[in-house]
Amino acid sequence: MARKTDYTKYSNEELIAEITELKKRKKYGLVWDEEREYEKVVIDCKNELPVLKEIKSKAISKDTQKPTQILIEGDNYHALSVLNYTHQNAIDVIYIDPPYNTGARDWKYNNNYVDNNDMYRHSKWLSFMNNRLTIAKNLLKDDGVLICAIDENEQSHIGVLLEGLFHSHEIHLISIVHNPRGIQGKNFSYTNEFAYFVIPKGEKIVGNRKIAQKDIQFRNLRDNGGESLREDARNCFYPIKINPTTKEITGFGDVCDDEFKPESANVKGDDDIWVYPIDRNSIERKWRYARQSVDTIKHLLRAKKSNRIWQIEIGKDFGTYRTVWKDSRYDSNEYGTKLIKKMVPECDFDFPKSIYNTYDCIYAIIGERKNAIVLDYFAGSGTTGHATLLLNQEDGGNRQVILCTNNENGIAQDVTYPRMKAAINGYDDTSNGFVDGIDSNLKYFKTTFVPAKATDRNKEILTKQSEEMLCLKENTFEPVIDSDNIKIFKNNDHYTGILFNEAEIPNFKKKIIGYDLPVRVYVFSLGDDDFAEEFSDIKYKVKVCSIPAAILRVYKRIFR
Repeated sequence: MARKTDYTKYSNEELIAEITELKKRKKYGLVWDEEREYEKVVIDCKNELPVLKEIKSKAISKDTQKPTQILIEGDNYHALSVLNYTHQNAIDVIYIDPPYNTGARDWKYNNNYVDNNDMYRHSKWLSFMNNRLTIAKNLLKDDGVLICAIDENEQSHIGVLLEGLFHSHEIHLISIVHNPRGIQGKNFSYTNEFAYFVIPKGEKIVGNRKIAQKDIQFRNLRDNGGESLREDARNCFYPIKINPTTKEITGFGDVCDDEFKPESANVKGDDDIWVYPIDRNSIERKWRYARQSVDTIKHLLRAKKSNRIWQIEIGKDFGTYRTVWKDSRYDSNEYGTKLIKKMVPECDFDFPKSIYNTYDCIYAIIGERKNAIVLDYFAGSGTTGHATLLLNQEDGGNRQVILCTNNENGIAQDVTYPRMKAAINGYDDTSNGFVDGIDSNLKYFKTTFVPAKATDRNKEILTKQSEEMLCLKENTFEPVIDSDNIKIFKNNDHYTGILFNEAEIPNFKKKIIGYDLPVRVYVFSLGDDDFAEEFSDIKYKVKVCSIPAAILRVYKRIFR
């Protein structure tokens, strides 16, 4: 936040120096005053380092073959700091729906509500966002995407901030009609909000848009363009069988011999009709798909009778995303407020997103990435988590979502967690009966702190408190060995070992001899020792890291 400077007290030399410095600054964008008031949560990290502590009573274990979803309770700046160690360059998509700066005293800065009377409310909000975006960008993969939902109050300001932070990205602003009834302003009734998509430049990242069945447009499967004759592609001339009563496509015949000439486009069989790609002028053409690939698009085909001749048409169930999204399923009341009331009846959460609004945003990026990691560090009511689970259910994916939220007014424990629990275990919808759960698992963590000063004692404390961080980093949550000096966890891909004393290395090596999966082992060291030589005889399966030096390096970088 800019502060007024009293230049009347400056000497000529100081004024010249100040003017010289001002001329060096960028001429467009946001300029941060070096003397601005820093956020308390940022300053606190210079004295205390954030770590994670699992709340085991809130763990949900439903299917060990399914991904483990993560919920972190605490200030999201602290959660993002932890993730800078565990998930640097690992996130496929960050979706955030930050607090809208409406001036209605609905968000806090440094523990104080900010309202319309605060002349620096926009500056405070931008500083708040800048602190988090600056460290969140480190988490994105090279082809990772940031999506930021926003309303008209800060849409223009956040756009400038994003341009300043993401130099090597292209930024697209999407308008989403989420409230068709409108919210009356002084001059206009607002029916839409916005979503910024921040995408690496020069990359084809956004996938294809799914088209609802009612909106699919059809065209003839017969090719009528250039090089569309039968002889241009012999594998594209074959009969398609239909049931004339049900109009169902029942199968596909073999590619026709070159000598075979059908008598017409429609040939009657015993119980069906064989349709050939022959046009009204009796010219033999070809289908748009070869016989060896047509089965894959059967679900897009339909039979249609026109002027007493059966034709085969193909529909397109995908398309390019447009910059204005309008669909009844984006209605935040129908598919946001009412849905949460069904899942968490006692919940009283203001303005939840429609699950399909969020679903379509993340689907645009990870629709084809079945092992993607999604992060939402303004998790709120848990819509992003629910949407990720829904996407996994629909295509059998193994996507993982990391949700971060504070517990202001009980949000984490009374809203986010119960909703994720209901989504996984199922819930009772009084109108439609019991809604089955979506097979998955969940771990619940809270941020806590250890002293920041790099003494030997504090390094030991940090190492002892880093167990949950290391499990999160390695995505290994199933305990195998849990002793004072040796911890071993596993997943379907590898084991994670944690040694709190290097003297335990020989004992640890004996324990892992029979393991058939790779092992990543973290060994406590007061320095930055490399213990790889200790494992040189089994190095083909073991990767060694020392702690806490690697953690401290990350924290030193972001808390400098």
